[in-house]
Amino acid sequence: MIELDSKEYGKVMPLLEGIEINTLFAEAVLARKVAGKVYTDSELVPQTYYVVHPYGMSLLFGAAGNEAFNRRLYDYLSNLSGAREQAEWLQTDPAGDWSAVIDSMLSGINRSAAEAAAVTGVPVPRTIERNTRVNFRFNRELYQEAKRHYRQPDGEVVPAGQQEFRMQAGSVIPRYFWRDADHFASEGAGFSLLAGGETASTAFSSCRTERQLEIGIETGEAYRGKGYALAVCSALIDYCLAHELEPVWACRLENRGSYKLAQRLGFVPTLTLPYYHLRV
Repeated sequence: MIELDSKEYGKVMPLLEGIEINTLFAEAVLARKVAGKVYTDSELVPQTYYVVHPYGMSLLFGAAGNEAFNRRLYDYLSNLSGAREQAEWLQTDPAGDWSAVIDSMLSGINRSAAEAAAVTGVPVPRTIERNTRVNFRFNRELYQEAKRHYRQPDGEVVPAGQQEFRMQAGSVIPRYFWRDADHFASEGAGFSLLAGGETASTAFSSCRTERQLEIGIETGEAYRGKGYALAVCSALIDYCLAHELEPVWACRLENRGSYKLAQRLGFVPTLTLPYYHLRV
C-alpha cells in the first residue's frame, strides 16, 4: 500500500463517481475538504485505492488482483505491526470482488488469533468484525406525509453554529467531520435542539456537495427517547429541500435506532453491504 500524494487525488474522482453506494465521505477526502489519506497499489499505474476519512470510515475499490497490495492490505487490516493508529469502519465497492477478499482475510486473521489464544491461554481480541451497512433513498412524499403527524417536542430548535461545533460532546459530532468551526460555519449546516440551556440533540451535515448533504445525528444520552432527534433531523431535511439538496442517510443495520429513525423521516432502505469494523 503506497500513500498517494494529495496532488493526485483529483485523478481518482472519476472512478469514485462510478461506485453505486454512498461515498460522500470518500469524496470529501479526495476533494481535500478534510485531511484524510489515500493508499494505492502503484505510483505509475494505480488501479486500486483505499480512502480513509479522518473520522475512521474507509473505502476500498478498484482492481482486486494485485497480490503484493493484498499482502500489505492484510497486514494493515490485522494491524500486527501497529501501523494503523485508529479503528476504522471499512466498506468496499459492491460491484467488485473485494468483499470476498476481505471475508477471506477476516477468516484468516481471526483464525490466527484463536490459534494464538489456544497456545498461550490468553484471549486475543478479534481485530475485524463483519457488520452490515445500509444505504437509503429519500422519498419526499413519504417524508411530507409523515411530517403531518410529528409532534414538536419541548425545547427550541436553532441553527447549529460555531458554539455547537466547539461544545457538543458525543461520537457523531461536527468537529469530527469538518476542519474547524469556521469551515463548518461557512460550508456546513445543522440544527440543534436546546433543552434546559444545553444542546440536547444536533443534526448536521457530515458531508456536503453541490447536490447532496449527508446527515449526521447526535443526541445526548439523557435526552434520548423524547423526539429530539426527529425534530432536528426534520429541520435539516427542510433545509435541504429549500436549498435543492438531496438528503442522504446511511447507517449500520445493527444501529436499530438510526435505522428506524431514517424510515420515520421518509428514507427507504435500498442496499445493504458488508461493513467491517477494524479494531486497534
